Amino acid sequence: MASPYRRVLLKISGEALMGGHEYGIDPHVVDRLASEVKTVIDLGVQVCLVIGGGNIFRGVSGAAEGMDRTTADYMGMLATVINSLAVQNALERQGVETRVQSAIPMATVSEPYIRRRAVRHMDKGRVVIFAAGSGNPFFTTDTAAALRASEMECDALLKGTKVDGVYSADPHKDPSAKRYDRLGYMEVLSRDLKVMDAAAISLARENHIPILVFSIAEPGAFADIFQGRGHFTTVSDEGTSQ
Repeated sequence: MASPYRRVLLKISGEALMGGHEYGIDPHVVDRLASEVKTVIDLGVQVCLVIGGGNIFRGVSGAAEGMDRTTADYMGMLATVINSLAVQNALERQGVETRVQSAIPMATVSEPYIRRRAVRHMDKGRVVIFAAGSGNPFFTTDTAAALRASEMECDALLKGTKVDGVYSADPHKDPSAKRYDRLGYMEVLSRDLKVMDAAAISLARENHIPILVFSIAEPGAFADIFQGRGHFTTVSDEGTSQ
């Protein structure tokens, strides 16, 4: 079955890389993620990634502890570079050519973010990992993901989470939480559903990029989306809360 998507951006949190650890990176989790990305590439889909840094440092929590918010956010951006290098290494061990492009220039370990170069890499079948968020404090990696998906002209933005879609409440805390198959951008904003932050949702809406929310913790769930199966919630212009 041919994939309905030619090019996608996968956004995962830094916490997704921790596995069962309290912090840091679980190599087994990173290897599984790399294997799933390779499976999707083998289906003929171009993939780029944005990875959070919360498993190492989270700017908002640092600011809450009394640290200057701008400094804390820059530290969080550097954490995303560490995660990006780890995933790049795992992908290349799978035989997948990968480039890390950082919004904060650090030529020793990555390329600078240059849109045209990133597009060229993807046209050649390479994975591009966008590190250091948008390069600006006060913007989340969710917003950076929506920005890069727009710049790369992606057909969809896939958000890997701990659960298999969007719920009316946290299903781990509220057993009666309702799961949605489809939602509209404005429904997500008006109901304050915790899909992505408002800036990310608005940016995806302006550029008509559907957001597919699925469980990155479920083995094979990423590839299932491109084969017409699996559980996920679609946030788009046509969404209706079913």
